Amino acid sequence: MSETQRSTRGRRGRGGREGRRAEAAAASAPSAPYITRKIPYFEVLDEEGLQLIEDNADTILEETGIEFRDMPEALEILKKGGAEIDGVRVRFPRGLCRSIIQASAPSEYTHHARNSARNVRIGGKNTAFVPAYGSPFVFDLDQGRRYATLEDFQNFVKLAYSSPSMHLSGGTICEPVDVPVNKRHLDMLYSHIKYSDKAFMGSVTAPERAQDTIEMIKILAGENYIDPETGRPRTYATSLINANSPMTFDDTMLGAAKVYAENNQACIVTPFILAGAMSPVTVAGTAAQSLAEALAGLSFVQLVNPGAPVIMGSFASSMSMQSGAPTFGTPEPALVLYTMAALARRLGVPFRSGGGLCGSKLPDAQAASEAINTLMPAVLAGVNFVLHTAGWMEGGLSMGYEKFVMDTDQAAMMEILLGGVDLSENGQAMDAIREVGPGVHFLGCTHTQNNFKTAFYRSPLADNNSFEQWESEGSLDQAQRANKHWKKLLADYQAPAIDPAIDEALLDYIKQRKDSMPDSMV
Repeated sequence: MSETQRSTRGRRGRGGREGRRAEAAAASAPSAPYITRKIPYFEVLDEEGLQLIEDNADTILEETGIEFRDMPEALEILKKGGAEIDGVRVRFPRGLCRSIIQASAPSEYTHHARNSARNVRIGGKNTAFVPAYGSPFVFDLDQGRRYATLEDFQNFVKLAYSSPSMHLSGGTICEPVDVPVNKRHLDMLYSHIKYSDKAFMGSVTAPERAQDTIEMIKILAGENYIDPETGRPRTYATSLINANSPMTFDDTMLGAAKVYAENNQACIVTPFILAGAMSPVTVAGTAAQSLAEALAGLSFVQLVNPGAPVIMGSFASSMSMQSGAPTFGTPEPALVLYTMAALARRLGVPFRSGGGLCGSKLPDAQAASEAINTLMPAVLAGVNFVLHTAGWMEGGLSMGYEKFVMDTDQAAMMEILLGGVDLSENGQAMDAIREVGPGVHFLGCTHTQNNFKTAFYRSPLADNNSFEQWESEGSLDQAQRANKHWKKLLADYQAPAIDPAIDEALLDYIKQRKDSMPDSMV
């Protein structure tokens, strides 16, 4: 093709280059609401190794136990389910958690979106990419690092909506610190609903905020909220319930989990571990503890409402044993991830982990290498719900604009990898081989002409031109190109239509709730 020929490439003008970038982005953009993998899982442990981890997790649950703090109701629920209660320490007889979960937890579920064409199937061989979550700061090349605002939050919802490789618009993409803590969840939920029609995550920072999520979902879904076939609410929120590792759940997370479970909304039960501080330093020890914590939390959800959708989560990072800082992209957390993914498949529930993680303060080579070194294991392991796919910087403290679009570019490539090898008649390309024969190039043959636009992924950010062309266009590095790209996405953004009556009802609910509570920073 002509754009691969150096002599032609060097003569192109700036406007043509921008047009080709836009064409490349459109041509290579994934279109499905989620990915169904067609390649095998990557395994690091055999049956004997996985069984050993499961046995060790049962030993932790039976001998050491898990603390469920500051929520007597949770202790009573667990006691009725067969657990042994000693103060706030809960011990589970061997095999109890697994039997509770496997008796009722679904292996897959549908996360409904405002636009039903964007419904996401969670579990099985499906993968969904989700933006980063929870950063108090944002970063861009123009203003540097600063506290996030509601405008930033809305911008990232719009970027996620405009990025085909993001299958959900996310949850707390960043913390809008210009809005009081006790009210900002309402603005964040409304932003997800207003500025995107993709599926989203709910608030978990207090049980009453989880309940606000439910009430706003009811307004959004209307008569579609209840599934007439099951009589249960349809799942419109998948929300993050973190264990307070090591081996502890607090009342905030338990209270939110209970609200969501009662309303048939999905809970991601995730041990959040910095290995060496919140778990042992070894892969096997961290995996066993993670599994024990997850089993305890998943059991609680199923005891609250058997059949409520759940995801087994794992977030395990290594840490610098010199400074105590978390580190990303290292091999040990990847081994934990591969192990936990296999354990989730054996348990029979969907699995969540992270990808796109880094400790870098800039959208630089460290950010890129660490991000792909965490995203690739998530893809190969078979993670169903990949949280933190796009934007994560500085160990999660910052949400980066440039990093976001760099990561969505990588996620789009992962969809093609998960699609596997095309063995159709067109994929085999035997007609092309017959047409061309020995000693002649394939550039002009019919098969190439029919396939060249979609044959290979074309990044909207990478520069593959000659040095002279690159220099004539400003000698930009990828971070600078990403800066231009996210600005163009926001400039071109068009909000999805929303029913005015639903919009008005949501705004009325938000006003009523805000008027009922004083401003609070807790």
